[in-house]
Amino acid sequence: MYHSWLDRWDERRARRGEEGKERTALVLDSARAFPGAKKITNLEEFGVLANQAVADPSFFDEPGRNDQGFQRQDGWLKFPSDMFTDVEENNVVWAKITESGSFDQVMVIFHHWNASGRNRQIANFFSKRDITVVEIAMPYHFERSRPGAAHADYMLSPNLGRTIQSVRQAVWDGRKLIRWLKSQGYREISVLGMSLGSWVAGLIAAHDANVSKASLFLTAGSLADMVWTGRATRSIRESLEPEMKLTDLRRAWAPLNLENYVQNLARPDLALHVVLAKRDKVVLPDLSQRFMQSLKDAGAQPNVLELNCGHYSLAMPPYILLAGLSLKGFLSSADQSARRG
Repeated sequence: MYHSWLDRWDERRARRGEEGKERTALVLDSARAFPGAKKITNLEEFGVLANQAVADPSFFDEPGRNDQGFQRQDGWLKFPSDMFTDVEENNVVWAKITESGSFDQVMVIFHHWNASGRNRQIANFFSKRDITVVEIAMPYHFERSRPGAAHADYMLSPNLGRTIQSVRQAVWDGRKLIRWLKSQGYREISVLGMSLGSWVAGLIAAHDANVSKASLFLTAGSLADMVWTGRATRSIRESLEPEMKLTDLRRAWAPLNLENYVQNLARPDLALHVVLAKRDKVVLPDLSQRFMQSLKDAGAQPNVLELNCGHYSLAMPPYILLAGLSLKGFLSSADQSARRG
């Protein structure tokens, strides 16, 4: 009875999330995804460029490594993004810092798609436990929102190239922030990603050796599969389906598929923590399980917590409390090598 009510609650929450989302046309926009590449006109050519990006170990590396322009004041940090876009507000990155008074550990949080605000409760909880929390705004969210936009449609959309650009920008911004935090003296750096933010946090953890712990909430490997099957992205599938198949989208968004980087995520000095929802209709459980198996096949030993709730109801008690306590234990645990021993 309770879980039937919970499922209905998740469905109502999903319907509210659909407000303002409209079907739009498929757009390749390869120049945004792969700057400097030759102009392409079809999905097959786009897929070739996508595969080249997966094979390029520098695709998610920041250009220039410019540390200029960081401004910190009254608990806020802002700095210029190294990805220039046609939305001026999006070119400046904002982050909220909740200090712990200790430089032993800092956790960078990447929020979910269309988040309406940062999570002060999480920040306060961990800052009181000697973990500084930095909540970064992903592209086209919060202070970086596109004027007039009803939701963060430029972050995830039927525009294949802009979606790759946006996720790549989020990774660049996160890595630039992490490098700055390292320069400030923080010893251990962790990342926490939620839903779409888990793809960003996962990509950063896979490509940045400065990250020692990564916690992924409501995650899977293939972003294409999540968009095609998920409850929150029906408008995107409806926009794409007349023009392409799921196999086409998998090829196009291959650089955003965490399963393509499981060897990086399985490195010995990275600890992984995952929280999944058994009743999730946004990130389907079979997609999550496939990703978990890929990680284990690569030699990773993720600490996995599965809760009998939905995607949105994870935010409700007792589930959010259980997830928070599991994350607390993970962040407080010994290093990865000690656990493997």
